[in-house]
Amino acid sequence: MTLTLLIFLFPLAYSPGPGNLFFAANGARFGFWATVPANIGYHIATWFITLAVGAGLLAVFTSYPHIFTAIKVLGVTYILWLAWKLYGAGAQAGQAARVAGFWDGVVLLVLNPKAYVLMGLMYSQFGQADTLVWVATVFTLNNIVAFCLFAMLGDRVAARFARGQNGERANKVMAVMLAAVAIWMLFL
Repeated sequence: MTLTLLIFLFPLAYSPGPGNLFFAANGARFGFWATVPANIGYHIATWFITLAVGAGLLAVFTSYPHIFTAIKVLGVTYILWLAWKLYGAGAQAGQAARVAGFWDGVVLLVLNPKAYVLMGLMYSQFGQADTLVWVATVFTLNNIVAFCLFAMLGDRVAARFARGQNGERANKVMAVMLAAVAIWMLFL
């Protein structure tokens, strides 16, 4: 079951989404190691929320769709705000930006409607009462690997565009990509 689950999760976890682009942008902006606290926060929240979804949280969203809509709007707003801050940031770390911390990672997960949709899809295929913890753990560990790879990729891209206008251009490209994902999230 684990291999089948990983094959199912691969395109979902390794395609650009709010989390991946957030960590790529932060890796580009501050380096890979600076993304670790936000990554930990995101994935601790992922594990607990994945368990909650498996235990029936999606039923609440189905019964009260306005709750999911509110999460979606708040998530899109938060990601657009992050994109705006990145777009206006200078090329060097510390200019008009701060390193994302543990709670930024938690907030990003809680307000990420794509994550809830993925969790629901995953549990519709792999969720039985006796496997909830295992599925949540595999899902979380797989996402950690994906987000670390995106953060490393961002770090490597930044190393190539480290000075002057090239760094500002890289920030702007990442910001536009992040904003595009936020707008795409509106249609989930």
